[in-house]
Order: sequence, then C-alpha cells, then structure tokens
Amino acid sequence: MPPPPQFQQFTFDNTLGAALIGFSVSTLVFGVVLTQAWTYYTRFSSDSRWYRILVAVVILLESVDQAFIAHFVYHYLVSEVGHPEAVFLGTTTWSIIMQQALGSVVGTIVKCVFATRVYRFSERNIWITGTILLFSLGGLGVAFSFTVRAFQLGTLPEVFQLQTLVNTSLALSTCTDFITAAALCVYLRRLRTGHKDADSLVRTLVRDAINTGSVTSAVSLTTVLLFNFLPKNFIFASTYFLLSKLYAVSLLATLNSRRVVRGRGTDKNGGSTDYPARSQIHVMTRSLQDDTETNIFHLGTRVVPSMYDPDMSSPQTQWQYAYPSPVADFKPGFPPPSAASPSSSLYPSPPPRFQAV
Repeated sequence: MPPPPQFQQFTFDNTLGAALIGFSVSTLVFGVVLTQAWTYYTRFSSDSRWYRILVAVVILLESVDQAFIAHFVYHYLVSEVGHPEAVFLGTTTWSIIMQQALGSVVGTIVKCVFATRVYRFSERNIWITGTILLFSLGGLGVAFSFTVRAFQLGTLPEVFQLQTLVNTSLALSTCTDFITAAALCVYLRRLRTGHKDADSLVRTLVRDAINTGSVTSAVSLTTVLLFNFLPKNFIFASTYFLLSKLYAVSLLATLNSRRVVRGRGTDKNGGSTDYPARSQIHVMTRSLQDDTETNIFHLGTRVVPSMYDPDMSSPQTQWQYAYPSPVADFKPGFPPPSAASPSSSLYPSPPPRFQAV
C-alpha cells in the first residue's frame, strides 16, 4: 500500500529499510562492545571496584538499548507487516522513543567519566571541567524533554517536528566531545619533557584523545545534518543507533589500552608494575588499599611533570621514584614522605635503575 498523499516523501526504502540497515550495523558494533568488555574483565580483573561497576552498568544499558532497537524494527517489519500504513499513521512505538533516551544516558555517563579525566590532567581546573559537565547534563536534559514530548504526540511524522530539541541535544553532544578532546590535548602536551621516550608516550595519549572525540563528534554531526536535510525518512536514525555504542567503545578501549600504551598495567597478569627507563620522568605510585591504580585511565602509574604531587602528602603515601633529576644535586624543599615498605605484592621494590627519594 502506498503512503497517504501527505506522506509521499516517505518510502519503505528510506524508512524501514534504513532502520533495518542501522539495526544490522549497530548489532555489529554491539558485538565490539561485548568483546571489549570481555577483554576488560579478563585482563583487568583486579581493577578498582568503581571501574568494574561502571563497565557493568554501561554494558547493561547498551544491552537494553539494542533490545529497544530490535523491538522497533520487529514491530514495523513483522508485527505490522500487513499494515504498512502504521509507519505513517500508527502511534509511534514506545521502544524507539526510549532508545533515544537510553542512548543519551550512556553518552552522558561516558562524557562525565572523561570530564573527571580532564579534571585531573588539568590540575583540578573547575572551569573547563564544569563546562564539560554543564554541556553533558544539558544535552541529557534536552533529550529527556524530547522523550516526554514524543510520548505526547501520536505519529512518527509528528515526532519529526521536534527538530529544535533534536538539534540542541546533538549539538551539545558534539560540542562536549570537541571540548573534551581539545582540553585533553592541551593538558597532555604540557607533560612533554623534551625527551624522546617521554614525548612518545604523550603523543600516543594525545592521539587517543583526538580519536576518541573525533569519531563520536562526527557521528553526532552526521545525525544532525541527516535529520535536518533529510527529515522525511529514517536515515538519521540509522546513524543515531550507533552513537551510544561508539561512546561505550571509546570508554572500554581507553580502559583496555592502559597496558598497551605503557607496557605495564594493573591487570591480572601484570600486578607488579613494570618501570621502564623513562628518562627524567618522575613516576609515582599511590599505595591505595582498595585500588590498584590512580584515578586516570591510562595511569596505573601516573606521569607527572614535577618532583612532588601534593595529593601524596599523607603518611601512607607512598613511594616516589625518580630517574635522575635534570637538575644537578637537586634537593626538594620538603622532606620526602616516610612510609614503611608496603608488604603487598602490588607495591614491589623499585628496580636498581631507579633511586628512591
């Protein structure tokens, strides 16, 4: 049955066909998410409880998100197979509306986690971190507004009239990704020391930050353009189906790349930290009782540009190792922290090439 006259621009190819293609591709990306999660739990089984719970929550939300997409496609392609006019005149199925809201929740969680990363790299710069959080939560609020309004409307063509809310939500998402990537690049580049090995590590982290932000920003921007220039079809939905899963992949890839980037980590097979000879980079290891890493993703060991970390002033802090200082006979203006050598195997003695200060 052809669409009613007022919906002549709708065809099954660019509506249900586009949705089916989007569902198929999102299923493939969901498989990547599950693979990354499996890698994380097998490689980093001794990671902090907070990270393990975070990954579990993201995987659970992504599973429900994929189920919503499957229900949406099944409803129109199978349940309504004899009533194709349901696409144009029937009540909007609840699953596609809830999928939009759930995808926004996943994206916001990942953005907030990366905001904490910016906060630590920027030495607790509340302005840039606050901007990222404001944009992230603002986008989530707009997405929830869209959800409420969409349930109040009847058909899909009517839902498509909510262009302002859709554009605002996706624009805030794009801006958040861009600001996060730019901030990480700026603050990571400040860790450069002028030495080849150290700067190579910094360049790797900068490249990862750019890749993380550029992919999600590109998909968000593509969705905005498709929704505005091709509003009479579901092509924009096929790209939106991928967005939350790309956020999940970026989070899991960042967690899993810690061992790859540094050649060491906090995973099950690498509980004792390997200290490579990073010329004149000061390496500090926090002796936390309930955590095997510091609170920045790539850092089971933290690369810092100074001899002293003010966060490490407590009596149980800790060990500070320095591979010789670039300043001859340098003596810091503070007494070195005194602490008994930890007995746990998580805190091994430093190799001979490092000198305890």
